[in-house]
Amino acid sequence: MAKLKDIDNMAEKKGSFLVTVWQFVKFIVVSLLAMIVQFVLLNTLDLIPAINALYDQPFSWWVFVYDVAAGGLGYFIVSNTANIIAQIVAFFVNKEKTFNSDTNVAITLPVYIAFTIGLILFSAWLNPTLKNVFLGFDLGEAAAKNIATMICSSVQFFLYFPVDKLLMKPRKKNAE
Repeated sequence: MAKLKDIDNMAEKKGSFLVTVWQFVKFIVVSLLAMIVQFVLLNTLDLIPAINALYDQPFSWWVFVYDVAAGGLGYFIVSNTANIIAQIVAFFVNKEKTFNSDTNVAITLPVYIAFTIGLILFSAWLNPTLKNVFLGFDLGEAAAKNIATMICSSVQFFLYFPVDKLLMKPRKKNAE
């Protein structure tokens, strides 16, 4: 971790643009970690018999249509649980490592959660729609759900960085 701190300090000496570029690089690494968490959960939660049984139960509420072809209630639960847990992991790692932030979690976490809920609602609508499109290309169930999740994760990635940068202010110099 000392090497990471050294690179942080070198970037800070070079100016705010380089600090932002370095933060973006770290954000990419953390996002990849979150994506690994999400894909592991996406592909293992449905191995739980109680959840797997829900794949045959259609789920339709508001703009969310998870018919049996889209995976039903089981896929709704699996995809959104995986997404939520991945975002919780990303929040804490980004706060500490990417942005070196000491902002109050009691203030930033609720804002982050509200933003995350909005993105997850968007993804909960988009994911089964894309999955059905990819199933139409005869890609198979696993490939279709993973490609749909990759696209939703990419959209979230590009929206999270500016929001995180605004929320997670760096530690003050005299606090170190």
